Amino acid sequence: MSELASESCYGACGKRPAERQRGRAMSRVPQARPAAVAAGERVDIAMTVNGTDVTVSVPPRVHLADVLREQLGLTGTHLGCEHGVCGMCTVLVDGEAARACLLFAVQCEGADVVTVEGLGSAEEQHPLQQAFSAHHGLQCGFCTPGMLMSSYDLLADGPKGTAVEPDELPVEMSGVLCRCTGYRGILAAVEDVAKQHPDGLPGPRNCGRRTLLGRGGGQPAAPEAEDIAPPPAPAEVRLPTGAPSATVEVRSALGVPVEKVWEVLDDFHRLADCLPGAQLVEVLDDDRYRGRATVALGPVKLAFDGLAQVVERVPDEHRLRVLAQGADTGGSTTQADIRLAAEPTADGGSVLRADAALFLSGRIAQFGRALAGDVSRRLFEQFAAVVEENARTGRASAVPAKPPGAFALLAGTVVARLRAALRRVRPRR
Repeated sequence: MSELASESCYGACGKRPAERQRGRAMSRVPQARPAAVAAGERVDIAMTVNGTDVTVSVPPRVHLADVLREQLGLTGTHLGCEHGVCGMCTVLVDGEAARACLLFAVQCEGADVVTVEGLGSAEEQHPLQQAFSAHHGLQCGFCTPGMLMSSYDLLADGPKGTAVEPDELPVEMSGVLCRCTGYRGILAAVEDVAKQHPDGLPGPRNCGRRTLLGRGGGQPAAPEAEDIAPPPAPAEVRLPTGAPSATVEVRSALGVPVEKVWEVLDDFHRLADCLPGAQLVEVLDDDRYRGRATVALGPVKLAFDGLAQVVERVPDEHRLRVLAQGADTGGSTTQADIRLAAEPTADGGSVLRADAALFLSGRIAQFGRALAGDVSRRLFEQFAAVVEENARTGRASAVPAKPPGAFALLAGTVVARLRAALRRVRPRR
């Protein structure tokens, strides 16, 4: 069965050999729009998903897979490599197989999308689903949605599709990789369905108008949808149990009195202005605040919509504790327990202490514990510098207009690590 696993060249482009020549769904051209869209803006996309008309509001560089999973709650579309190689995220776009991790959602304006949920239901399974079960065409099951949608695309082309020869199946099905190497059962299931339906494969059995509601708030395109209010803010920020992904301790000497520093920390509007890449969106009750924060690390740009809550405020000790949580459309989430305190110094200045416990998941967690801590430390150092300027002038004019970029953050991290290494190797006198 090595010939099936070795055909990963097909996996890189997302199509069977014949599909590469025809172009098909992966080469969809987005419909013309009246104006360019800025990176931080959102675009309304109307499409049909499993027979339901939906409209989603997304940033221009969000992939179709993230919209299906996060906004429409269709988590049957699995994400594996996110490079178009493994085929786990295969869906049908206008009747053709496509890699949902390689398609931007904006390319699917007006498209008809079918996911594995639309193929069949528990009550009425599609013949492919029945065959996969009968031939045990799955082990861990992670590749199963991609295998089902790819095999449907293979066999759905009328009698021509179901006439595929058994010895051709390893190549034709090579666009989806099974990490369990359970290929024999998969090929047996596809061959069985091809023989049972010589006149053509039945269509999807679970497509029809229904409400699709996911974590991102996708909704059917109904006339009354425009009047739907945004979801209420959580009553409180809850931190996960267990050890944090990273911890940060920053001590910054400021040339302004501690009382001036506390004026900034005690005013959440001024405090938010000092956070690089952050924007205060809405003030809620119980010392809660909606906000948005953006961080760019090379090709990865994360825009978090979240909630912050002041859970402890001690003016006499110039001390503040804030819990925060946020999520971006790509599935990254971050939660933090942040403690800020200002202490006076003998020269009339002050020291700003920032201690944070960070809990990360999704793409942002892939940076690793050490790098996440280093980047967060650089952000807090920038924050302290802007707090000093804000306390000195009473204005937020020194706040960076753009979110911190990869070069500034990583260059500072590299320099700090080199200095630490030199201190370790420097001979003692």
